[in-house]
Amino acid sequence: MIGGIQNVSALSFTRAMEGASETGSSSSILQMPLTGQMQGVAPASGDFGATLASMATDMVGSLRGAEQASLDGINGQADMREVVDAVMTAEQTLQTAIAIRDKIVTAYLEVSRMQI
Repeated sequence: MIGGIQNVSALSFTRAMEGASETGSSSSILQMPLTGQMQGVAPASGDFGATLASMATDMVGSLRGAEQASLDGINGQADMREVVDAVMTAEQTLQTAIAIRDKIVTAYLEVSRMQI
């Protein structure tokens, strides 16, 4: 059940990143060196797209774990507390993903309304 969602989201993400790299302006901004970094803060490794992909992978893993725990609970192979913990963790992860998605959509709509 989760696998189909992951495949669709990965395809959409890949297409979006291909469009961004074709414009040239996005990729040049990402490749610019950071100046004036704060002391005591480690420089960011990777790019924003890789971070989002990693977060999506972790989210899908959490949802799969909760799904498996609930199936184990139905079969009597898992304790009720383990099932509840897994489902609550997956719910929190899903709520976080929804909040991030909403912020991204809001930011996109705000940028699209700007006058050039």
